[in-house]
Amino acid sequence: MQRCLLLFLLLLAITGCSSRETKQAKEEAVSIALTEAAEDAPVQILMAGSSTVFPLAAHMAELYRTKGFDGEIEVNSIGSGGGFRRFCDEGASHIANASRPIKDGEMEACAGIGRVPIEFQVGTDALAVTVSRANTFIETITLEELALIYGGAETWSDVNPDWPHEPIIRFSPDKDSGTFDFFVEKVFDKDPSTILNSNNLQVSHDDHVLTQALEVTPYGIAYFGYAYYLQNRDSLRVLPIEGIVPSRQSAEDGSYLLSRPLYIYTDANVMKDTPEVGSFIQFFLNHVNQEIEEVGYFPLNEATIQELRDVLKDALE
Repeated sequence: MQRCLLLFLLLLAITGCSSRETKQAKEEAVSIALTEAAEDAPVQILMAGSSTVFPLAAHMAELYRTKGFDGEIEVNSIGSGGGFRRFCDEGASHIANASRPIKDGEMEACAGIGRVPIEFQVGTDALAVTVSRANTFIETITLEELALIYGGAETWSDVNPDWPHEPIIRFSPDKDSGTFDFFVEKVFDKDPSTILNSNNLQVSHDDHVLTQALEVTPYGIAYFGYAYYLQNRDSLRVLPIEGIVPSRQSAEDGSYLLSRPLYIYTDANVMKDTPEVGSFIQFFLNHVNQEIEEVGYFPLNEATIQELRDVLKDALE
């Protein structure tokens, strides 16, 4: 009981003294304390999926631990498709992270093991089309030019005669990635065959691999979540799309054409069987808007966050 009180006072001191924040702090302290008391063995929360969502999920998991959760939260970066397979086909994770909405086939797979995925948008990404800082010839790019670049043009001058007559080196997330799906949808009208058949295409499920390769490739180009660009902005340069730079405002109002939602998914029965999962998602929703820009993505408006809190509350009843 003393520990519960200490957790409550710690959360209250951190989150401030407004009535709404006090209520949130109390709910979080009580939920953490109850789940700790439920079992003597350390609890493990398993999250897996999108490499784009990974930095945010890992950050929120670490923050949750600093606020008093003494269990383990494992976050795996395996791509949105891989995350849904682990959650829906295998039932081996509590939460699926995704940079795209769940597909019908994945919903059916979840139904096959008795799961009904609940979607929580946790932020917005502005997918970054990026080149090395050694590239001095591109200032901005259009979706039409992106389609040519990733659609098989051999040299940069094939796309724009003012650009060098040098081979295009293409970097891309692999086809299991939600980032790949989103890019194909926006640039190739959902047909992945064109990009997959391009020459000089190097793919990886790890965005860190893509950034490191691009840094030393002056005639290369890549796309990945905005957070990965920010981590490497000393060596990389993000390109405006149709003259619009990625930013909080352009992502929110949709003027940046490659802005997209970020999600986490779980299931009501998962949360009932493992109450720590619901407590963590409650914490996630209460604090993500204050943390997300530090990671490199953009927050939702407060009305949307409140709607998601209501969805969570209904799922737990």
